[in-house]
Amino acid sequence: MAKGNKPGRRRFGNVRKLPSGRFQASYIGPDGQRRTAPETFERKSDAERWLTLTEAQIFNGDWTDPQRAKVKLGDYAAKWIEQRPGLRPRTVELYQWLLRKHIAPYLGGVELGKLSTSMIRGWRADLLAAGVSATMAAKAYRLLRAVLMTAVDEDKILTRNPCRVRGAGTEHAPERPVLTVAQVFELAERVGVRPVGNFRKLDSGEYRLRYRVKGGTMRRFPHTFVTRAEAERALWKLAEDGHADTVRDDRLRAFILLAAFASLRWGEITALRRCDIDTENRTVRVRAAFVERDNGQMILGPPKSRAGLRTVSIPAAIIPDLVAHLDKYTGKGGDALVFTGVKGGPMRRSGFNKVTRWTHVVRAMGVPGLHFHDLRHTGNTLAADMGVSLANLMARMGHDNERAALRYQHRSKSADRAIADGLDALVQVQQAKGGDDEDGAAGKLVPVA
Repeated sequence: MAKGNKPGRRRFGNVRKLPSGRFQASYIGPDGQRRTAPETFERKSDAERWLTLTEAQIFNGDWTDPQRAKVKLGDYAAKWIEQRPGLRPRTVELYQWLLRKHIAPYLGGVELGKLSTSMIRGWRADLLAAGVSATMAAKAYRLLRAVLMTAVDEDKILTRNPCRVRGAGTEHAPERPVLTVAQVFELAERVGVRPVGNFRKLDSGEYRLRYRVKGGTMRRFPHTFVTRAEAERALWKLAEDGHADTVRDDRLRAFILLAAFASLRWGEITALRRCDIDTENRTVRVRAAFVERDNGQMILGPPKSRAGLRTVSIPAAIIPDLVAHLDKYTGKGGDALVFTGVKGGPMRRSGFNKVTRWTHVVRAMGVPGLHFHDLRHTGNTLAADMGVSLANLMARMGHDNERAALRYQHRSKSADRAIADGLDALVQVQQAKGGDDEDGAAGKLVPVA
């Protein structure tokens, strides 16, 4: 018999009538503390029904302490990010930004226990209406879903996750560009080309452009530019059209080739040491990665996943470029960084983009939306086109789950064509046997007695 109940009364909980005429329900929780319903009821039967549902939650192990559910989502999510194990620094910064920018302003002050699916559906709709991209909204939703899943599974604050909006966490990113082998080599050549010229800011605030023509003579461009960016674009256009002289620097040639043909991430290739390169056996050992935080701090740590620790074979065709780079630009010690910034430290994305004038280069190649990560994407696609197994593709990519590798295998038309060609060869062999086949003529059904 439940504590506090008299013979003939309810087996679980109590219902009492208040001076207002409404009914209040209360019960003794599993922790021995008396709890009251969060609201009063107009009818006694409604209060009794609430107690019956609460008793069922306790019996099924679904009961949670209502007081704990009063914690604000913003506070809980911030603590979740702080205490989540295994998050890389860049991931922590992304989560904190998503919480601060897209979650806390809308839902940060809501108690966990008051969150509902309809509330979260409305929050997502507000994000999209405010101009937040579908991709960014999906990232914010996945973070919120992960936070609340911990509140359900580990902390037992909620009985179910209110993030149940179908398709809200799915990103439909546009297809990324894939370079051909010839384009990879063209890019490796182009990132070392620099147009020769200079800019001067005038008292009017505009910019004057001077450029060097073939033969070494400097000339002034006939008109000025409102911004330096416009002047830079004009200089690059002059170089592309052959009107401005250029200089070449092969410092980043091997960097581009290795990123593409070894399928390396930015942090992995920038962390390579001389001792990681084996030009005789044509392998690259990946054992570390640099992470650049928003404040500019460079952190050296393990690769993105455990599978990221790997040794990757590289084509013989790029070995001469790699050897030339090691001889010319890499320190002699085994621990020397293979690729460095202008001042000899770890290469930074900002420095790389500035030195290569990446935006101008890829636009001139006809792939204006190309990102550096698309070099890895290109390498993965080329590997998938070889028809390699899923396990081998995962090992080369440094992935410990099949999802990403399957995406490349599904996308590989060349591998599919290789399968079709193989089947075609088998059919041709069978047809060539003709009537010599013991089971009957090719292409005919033989009756079975």
